[in-house]
Amino acid sequence: MAVLIFSGGLDSTTLLYYMAKVEKVERIYALTFDYGQRHAREIDHARRIVEFARDEMDVKHKVVDLSSIKDLIAMGALTGDEDVPKAHYADKSQRATIVPNRNMIMLSVAVGYAVKVGAKAVYYSAHRGDYENYPDCRKEFVKAMDTAVYLANIFNPVEIRAPFVDIDKAGIVEIGLKLGVPYHLTWSCYEGRERPCLSCGACIERTEAFLLNGVKDPALSDEEWKKAVEIYKRVCGRR
Repeated sequence: MAVLIFSGGLDSTTLLYYMAKVEKVERIYALTFDYGQRHAREIDHARRIVEFARDEMDVKHKVVDLSSIKDLIAMGALTGDEDVPKAHYADKSQRATIVPNRNMIMLSVAVGYAVKVGAKAVYYSAHRGDYENYPDCRKEFVKAMDTAVYLANIFNPVEIRAPFVDIDKAGIVEIGLKLGVPYHLTWSCYEGRERPCLSCGACIERTEAFLLNGVKDPALSDEEWKKAVEIYKRVCGRR
């Protein structure tokens, strides 16, 4: 058994399938957090993915309401009033999408839940592409958090695992394509509109990941994919 921090995005959905099919986790407790984020559409997508995945794995799903903390941590583009930056995902402007202490908060809640249900590990989908702008996705943070969690729960030890921490998003998609991940159900866009904006950092990174794997993003229509590629080439200066 293990707990997964599950957003309904590309990375955590790949990790869900990786846990079940590669690491052979027998039961997965997936936690999706509502912390007042602008892109709350991901919560609905998380529910759809779990329903789809239950034919292939034993997964329990809870949506955790942490929306009351928004007033405490509201800043930047995802929980505050700033505009979502339209730039390459590695650009420093993407730091406007940092939610203060988000991963530590979610990991702490997930660890408490793991102790309750008797799970020995909490997984989250930090990856190498996040290293530049998100300190709580770095290997150093994972190691420090793992140590802190052990010390805080020494009678019921829980391990923090981030299997993708040395892999970029293209590498994650490569893994997911082999595992049959339902990418058509995932949501990445920071804007939270009816359809992906295609130009925020999350959308651009996603476009790049599928391009590098030589496949179309299955969540987009043919016209949307054409536009996404055009935006990616323009923003990244690749012709």
